[in-house]
Amino acid sequence: MSVPTSHDQNFKNLILDYPRQALAFFAPDEVVHLDESVRIMPIRQEQLKNRLGDRFHELDVPLLVEWPDGRREALLFVLEEESDPARFSIHRLGHYCLDLAELCKTDRVVPVVVFLRGDARIRKRLELGSENHAFLSFRYLFCILNEMPAEQFRDSNNIVARLNLPNMAYSRQAIVDVFAWAFHGLLELEPDMEKRLKYMDFIDIYSRLTDNERELFAERYPQEKQTMMTWSERVRSEGMQQGIEQGILQGMQKGELAVLTRQLTRRFGLLDTATSERLQKATPAELEQWAENILDARTLAEVFEPGA
Repeated sequence: MSVPTSHDQNFKNLILDYPRQALAFFAPDEVVHLDESVRIMPIRQEQLKNRLGDRFHELDVPLLVEWPDGRREALLFVLEEESDPARFSIHRLGHYCLDLAELCKTDRVVPVVVFLRGDARIRKRLELGSENHAFLSFRYLFCILNEMPAEQFRDSNNIVARLNLPNMAYSRQAIVDVFAWAFHGLLELEPDMEKRLKYMDFIDIYSRLTDNERELFAERYPQEKQTMMTWSERVRSEGMQQGIEQGILQGMQKGELAVLTRQLTRRFGLLDTATSERLQKATPAELEQWAENILDARTLAEVFEPGA
């Protein structure tokens, strides 16, 4: 049974890891005046949840842009992965933008909606008013990924664009090359190995290569295939090493617990249930401290006293 893809979480990670590149790709008009002096920071989700209550949308990605002169701009990224008109609500988005503006004490709010695929029924503008007056006019920036030609971005120096090549428009016969373009972008633009491994998964998820396409990739791009295999071996090796180290630590902790339990029982008699449970839940540092305390403790209680 396959595990459903969490598009929201995938894109949330992407935007938080690469906020400038995400803004440049999904909302290019908004980066004209963004130089290196401008700070882009995620707004803490706990802060939003406490202030916005039930209207808080956990998987939206709000960013706060700050200029040296004190100007602040709130940018809200919203992902609609299936482009289902019943799921996307322009009213909800407008409501959230007003809440965000109030929370950040700014009138500069830029809502950006990322669609994996388009749909003619999606509302892109909202007008509230009467026959005589318009009292509220609301629209948002949007990016429809499967309407963007992959060929146009194959050599982009924006890593968010390169990673999203598999989500763009191309013939299915070109998927092996599109996969390779995205992989080359990851190699060229991301030096950190942990992020390379993380976003190799992103490329793989959205490419959805069949077994035959994977074989074709190995034939057409043998060096890239070897690099991927090397990465996989590293992941397995590191996972095994972490498992060994964790097993050693757990074994040492169990040994310390057994020795301390025997010492306490010999000094103070059979341990009650509460003391036994406390020992079982103890951290390695606590076990070490109690083992030292027992040398001078006159009662069981003194063993557990801080600095005894």
